[in-house]
Amino acid sequence: MPSLDRRRFLRDTAATTALVTTAGLAAGPITPAQAAPAAAAPTPSARRKGAVSFRWWGTAGWRVDIGDRTVLVDPFLSRIDTGLFKNAFNPAKALTVRTDVIDPRVDRAMTVLVTHTHWDHFMDVPYIAKRTGARVFGTLTAYHLGLAYELPSTQLSAVKGGEVLDFGDHSVEVVGSLHSRNPSYSVAFPGVRVSQPAQPATIADLPEGDTLGYLLRVDGGPSVYFTGASDVAERNLTGLAPDVAMVAMQNATTTGDYLPRLLEGLDYPKVVVPVHYDNFETELRNPPPVAETDRARLNDMIAAIRRISPRSRVLVPEYETAYHF
Repeated sequence: MPSLDRRRFLRDTAATTALVTTAGLAAGPITPAQAAPAAAAPTPSARRKGAVSFRWWGTAGWRVDIGDRTVLVDPFLSRIDTGLFKNAFNPAKALTVRTDVIDPRVDRAMTVLVTHTHWDHFMDVPYIAKRTGARVFGTLTAYHLGLAYELPSTQLSAVKGGEVLDFGDHSVEVVGSLHSRNPSYSVAFPGVRVSQPAQPATIADLPEGDTLGYLLRVDGGPSVYFTGASDVAERNLTGLAPDVAMVAMQNATTTGDYLPRLLEGLDYPKVVVPVHYDNFETELRNPPPVAETDRARLNDMIAAIRRISPRSRVLVPEYETAYHF
């Protein structure tokens, strides 16, 4: 059986559990979905000691616990106020890591997956890596920024897309992707770092640095695709066919056919989880705060997903709630 057909068969026959929000289309406040009941645990591997859980930390950030291992994706917990949601954006805002917020939530981590190096995805990563000893995977820009923060090169892994990394009870496939465009068809803080810079001091010192996606496959569990920005190089998605897709919401319409190309490229996942829709410059507290303009965009996104992929379930997550797929 060809690889793509086998993956589709396994995905379509696997049991996934996730409740779907029904309030996303309403004109009033969005009601996030509740945590799904845990599915029956598969036969454990040599290392696996518990169920797999996914907790959203806002923006595109996730904590994934796979038995006794923890994988973090774009962990941004400091949520500093740059004025972005107040029409007073300050590119010179100082990078201030909130250790009081991070420490209670990050007791361990084995790996950190960085989609790109904007402040709301990367700024907490060096501190977390130093605190936990986690290995950081990201672009060459993420590698050089890690060196700037005095992380040892042995703790940094530069990836481009196409790599399949085997961790025993799970694997991570790196996927080349693209960053979204704003209404002016440009990217905030564009650029890459091809050598070690001075240690960043402001949010403008953290450029986009190219963008990646990650497919996490858990042995005996789900396959989950993580995006960090709302554009897609759909030709790089061929054959991935994840069970679940964490999909960043667009903040502009300058990227053509974003959701149709993404969902088709991912072979219409069974569960689609909107992310990067919240006001990520506020305290991490439920219900997730949503700006009024973003509330309309989220409603439109949910409607579009249901139209494009009617068999997909839509799960609008709450902060720090354990979801099992």
